Amino acid sequence: MEQTNKGLSGNQLKLIAMLAMTVDHFTSVIWPDYPRDWWILLLHIIGRMAAPIFWFMVAEGYHYTRNLKKYAGRLLLFAVIGHFAYNFAFGIPFVPLKTGVFNQTSVMWPLFLGVVGLYTVERPELTQWQKTLAVVALTLLAFPGDWSSIAVLAILEIGQNRGDFRRQMTRMMLWVAMYALIYALFIDPVYGILQLFAGLTIPLLKRYNGTRGAGRGMKYLFYLYYPAHLFLCGLVRILLYGNVGVMVGGQ
Repeated sequence: MEQTNKGLSGNQLKLIAMLAMTVDHFTSVIWPDYPRDWWILLLHIIGRMAAPIFWFMVAEGYHYTRNLKKYAGRLLLFAVIGHFAYNFAFGIPFVPLKTGVFNQTSVMWPLFLGVVGLYTVERPELTQWQKTLAVVALTLLAFPGDWSSIAVLAILEIGQNRGDFRRQMTRMMLWVAMYALIYALFIDPVYGILQLFAGLTIPLLKRYNGTRGAGRGMKYLFYLYYPAHLFLCGLVRILLYGNVGVMVGGQ
């Protein structure tokens, strides 16, 4: 992607995603159980803009990183930290799969697996069937996470189609549509349709200028902010409702 000073930098996009994520998570904690009030739905629609930005920037991070082991290791570390923070935030047991297979850990786990997937599919020494088998395994491992297997598949589509924005977004939204359908059928129909508003992020991503942006320490901000805001969500949840689950997967 051609770099320019116009448009939005990676850091600016991440800040937008962090704001959208914060709105979404606190809305889930304060007004749980899939309410239908229009203004609550609007807050969740804003929240749908977070995940696609993070998928996109993880794929960009994979492309630009000078040390893939450190990059993947950092994602894995915060997937572990994020697991406890996320589950505390929403009242989900820390032991995975105790209350089912859906929404058992944070989105950091699928983000890490997405990077592993990009590394795997780019290995010339692997045959196509080996790559396919590895991707299937990674999507199965990601299934219990927030955004489930779709996060891994979206990262793969974005990373493998780098330079073709239309194809990146089209393939990403096909997977989002599948996630929306499954969500509508098995969890909640209104909130299933709501997942499709992830497409609102596309005009922002189109304005990405290919630069990191100002602020050398910004790359660590999300890693630190993610568990910190979830911890605050957990405190709010306990103050309002006690130690009970407030979303699917909760106890």
